[in-house]
Amino acid sequence: MEDFINGVKQFFSDFLYDGGITIVRTIAFALLGLVILKIVRIIVRRATLKSKLDNAAATFVISIITVLLYIALVIVVASSLGISTAGIIAAFSAIALAIALALQDSLASLANGVIIIFTKPFKKGDVIIINGMEGRVEDIRLFNTKIITFNNEEVIIPNSDVLSNTLVNESNLPLRRVELEFYVSYSADVNEVNGTILSRLCSHDDILATPAPAVSIDKLGESSVKCTAYAWGTNSGYGAAKTAAKDIVYATLREFSAQPSVSRVELVERRQSND
Repeated sequence: MEDFINGVKQFFSDFLYDGGITIVRTIAFALLGLVILKIVRIIVRRATLKSKLDNAAATFVISIITVLLYIALVIVVASSLGISTAGIIAAFSAIALAIALALQDSLASLANGVIIIFTKPFKKGDVIIINGMEGRVEDIRLFNTKIITFNNEEVIIPNSDVLSNTLVNESNLPLRRVELEFYVSYSADVNEVNGTILSRLCSHDDILATPAPAVSIDKLGESSVKCTAYAWGTNSGYGAAKTAAKDIVYATLREFSAQPSVSRVELVERRQSND
């Protein structure tokens, strides 16, 4: 019995001298690091919620901090085992460089995604035009932005293209203006035509009274007079205002059909702030 007890004592003594303390200490560091990592993630998550960041921005911040904490934990555990941390750091640097070179375009989209998330040139639900593509923003991701066109097509645009092209946000301001260009023959009474259009624009419920509608003579052409009708609508009611203005101009020109009056109609949109 005494020999057995002495054998057990010798085993634990050899274990301690041969690195047992190092292993136990390393396990303790790893467990403590995981607990600290979880606590930090909870604190960061609460902080991002209080700062009212977008879900995408909050997720990005939490992911970056989590990755950094895991890297720090690996370095601490390796150091506890006696492994050179300089080699680990060099290995991480080499891996990071290789990934950066292999994913240059993706990283450019990622960087632009971070800029979009934090600068917020548009948000989910906005109607935007990017490089001639118009649609409603469905989702803003780190690498790309998804929009749904008015033809119900899903379009995925890399974030590197979003910020490198001209961006028009049609939902950012409260008011939008419709411009209808039309041409009136010299044989017609231009003032009477324009006056009728203006009167009808002012009395229509879908068109705002302030800013007031207007109709102007813009250019005297060889065979007709170029005129423009202006009408304002709220952002949400822009479609109704545009339809109303088109109907009014068309109906009025039809009434003056005895004098050939219209040769072309074009649409141009404008926006106005609260000022």
